[in-house]
Amino acid sequence: MMIPLVDLAAQHREIAGEVDEGFARVTARAAFILGDEVGDFEGEFAEFVGVKHCLGVANGTDALELILRATGIGAGDEVIVPANTFVATALAVARAGATPVFVDCDPLHHLIDVAALPRGARTKAILAVHLYGQMAPMEALAAAAPGVMLLEDAAQSHGATRFGRAAGTVGLATGTSFYPGKNLGAYGDGGAVLTESDEVAEKVRALRNYGSTTKYHHPVLGMNSRLDALQAVVLRAKLKRLAVWNEARRAAARRYDDLLAGLAGVGLPRTAPGNEHVWHLYTVRVPRRDQVMSRLLAAGIGAGVHYPIPLHLQGAFAHLRHAHGDFPVSERAAAEILSLPLFPHITPEQQARVAGELRKAVAGVA
Repeated sequence: MMIPLVDLAAQHREIAGEVDEGFARVTARAAFILGDEVGDFEGEFAEFVGVKHCLGVANGTDALELILRATGIGAGDEVIVPANTFVATALAVARAGATPVFVDCDPLHHLIDVAALPRGARTKAILAVHLYGQMAPMEALAAAAPGVMLLEDAAQSHGATRFGRAAGTVGLATGTSFYPGKNLGAYGDGGAVLTESDEVAEKVRALRNYGSTTKYHHPVLGMNSRLDALQAVVLRAKLKRLAVWNEARRAAARRYDDLLAGLAGVGLPRTAPGNEHVWHLYTVRVPRRDQVMSRLLAAGIGAGVHYPIPLHLQGAFAHLRHAHGDFPVSERAAAEILSLPLFPHITPEQQARVAGELRKAVAGVA
């Protein structure tokens, strides 16, 4: 039997009744865009994170673009982005009219490397990515780059904390995603902006809605990026369970640590000091990764790679004229990273099978 990388069906079974009731409320009201369900979710998620404002938007990429635009980032500005992350982080910078400036990751946690931070006269912000479920070293970034705006990409860190501070509460503004596979995922695309700033929140509120806070009045150039009420129903149901599901992820990660301890050639994930990990992904490092993954997939193990091509080598950013070797740690990680199945409902038996197949796959390509 196939063990998926993420089992969304198991989550749905747990919340199906509550979601059906919520969908019935929405359809009875015929209020599908923004509305009460979205407002209720925004308040509940803001409380969960511990931040003043949450504004639901259409997806995580839009959320990042909106925080950049709302904080004044645009043409002529440079924004520091880790080379080891999903492409949306850098695409949002480009969409806002600014230039992404890449930085390598650290070799232990694959987070943005503070020691490698570039600085230029046009550097206006650092868009720190909380990767795989743990937070970037925000306090070190602030100390290393005084006067540079700190922003957060928290798409992979719902519920994560660092030295007691939650993801989404450290930078001036945060963009996050509710893509279905996230720790808190919708039944389609969705995202949110988080901020303590009344000014940023007010700007995002207008920008997400065609640049308008009053119908048919558009004083600024905005976009259509609004969370819909049906997705809010799903997110409200899942949010009630997020803390419990995150703890189940932590238990599963500890189980993998035990099952894979001492496996030669396999590097296990590390949690940085001060971080409370929520294990969006459980990533190991293995030599001959593609061969190992092929064997796992053939055995019915839904492994994945996050991410196979660092951002500086993506064709979308060829105009920045980077080459192989510019960010060597990210490049080595891209060749070795392997994500194993992990989700709140994974069973010990499933994990034992994953570990056993990984042992066979590693031995088979040695």
